[in-house]
Amino acid sequence: MLGPTGPDCPQPGAVKDATANQHTIMHHYCKTIGALAAASALGAGNAKADIEYKLHTGYSNEYLFRGLDLGNDLIEAGVDVSGTWNGVGLSAGAWFGSFTNGGRNFEELDLYGEVSKDIGPVKAAIGYIAYTYPSPHSDAYQEIYFGVSHDFGFVAASLKYFWDVKGDNNGYTEFGLTHSFTLSPCLTLNLESNIGYLVEKGVATAWTNKASLDWGFAEHAKLSPFVAASIALTDSASTAYYNSKNELVGGCMLSVTF
Repeated sequence: MLGPTGPDCPQPGAVKDATANQHTIMHHYCKTIGALAAASALGAGNAKADIEYKLHTGYSNEYLFRGLDLGNDLIEAGVDVSGTWNGVGLSAGAWFGSFTNGGRNFEELDLYGEVSKDIGPVKAAIGYIAYTYPSPHSDAYQEIYFGVSHDFGFVAASLKYFWDVKGDNNGYTEFGLTHSFTLSPCLTLNLESNIGYLVEKGVATAWTNKASLDWGFAEHAKLSPFVAASIALTDSASTAYYNSKNELVGGCMLSVTF
């Protein structure tokens, strides 16, 4: 996931409060807990439901959220649960991240869930994300998003609109493209590209591209080194992207599914 993702003393959802000052942009993007409730609902509603659990952890030299640099040395961990019930896709999870900004340490816990269904040629989805910052503050931001996606075979496209329930993200919208290449039975190259747009301001935010290599070193485990580059598309003083710059990020993720 490119993740799912503040400002003046971490507002990890820097895009969530575009008017907050640049230090609040230090809030983070992560995942892990509502998953347990989803698992229970799936198991109780349909004994034959196909449920998958995923644990993941990793390190990035920079916390890149929607094209914004929220901090350095991001250490993250999370858990996701996904499955289907009567033809409806259900997923939930939680993500925890620890990072530094301006010589201070910050923590972020994100909880999220999604309901999706195939409607004709597209998959429609509605999701919820809560961004909480237990350290050093107890701030919280919330979004509900609406999305549609379609896999054309040669590329998968998606469009999401994030509605700010608590906080102000200026109507953040994101268009993304993804494609994967199977290089060998245990190696897969994933390419992702997305552009952010602030509907209320009428400006594009950042163009982010990411390449990751999944190495399936065990039947249910994989190691995924990655590199991502983000190009700033605006310097509007009335948004969280004021003084934003081009960013280059590298890191590695370890995930296990069962």
